[in-house]
Amino acid sequence: MIIAITSEGATTDSNVDPRFGRAKFFLVYNDENGKWESVDNKQNFQAAQGAGIQAATTIANKNCNVLITGHCGPKAFRTLSAAGVEICLCDSGTVQEALGKYKRGELTKTGNADVEGHW
Repeated sequence: MIIAITSEGATTDSNVDPRFGRAKFFLVYNDENGKWESVDNKQNFQAAQGAGIQAATTIANKNCNVLITGHCGPKAFRTLSAAGVEICLCDSGTVQEALGKYKRGELTKTGNADVEGHW
């Protein structure tokens, strides 16, 4: 399983970024080998529009099964859902803590976007 977590920094002790499309980084964890990859999202950080869809495409292209983020808008939600990515909301703590919450079953899959577009 491959899990992406929105992050304010490039390390697992960084805080979860509450934004999806405009998150500073995605930290991608491969559950099979325990390795992390830091993916810079600077191309979308200042985007006038389309940040959510472009970020969702990045997550899909990394073959992620799960996304953990603070919030997700409607266009990003539709794009991620179409790619088969499960979305779980967690808007506090570090990336490592969010992963632990997911593994312990403390995060649940969301069934829809929880913020408006351009949030």
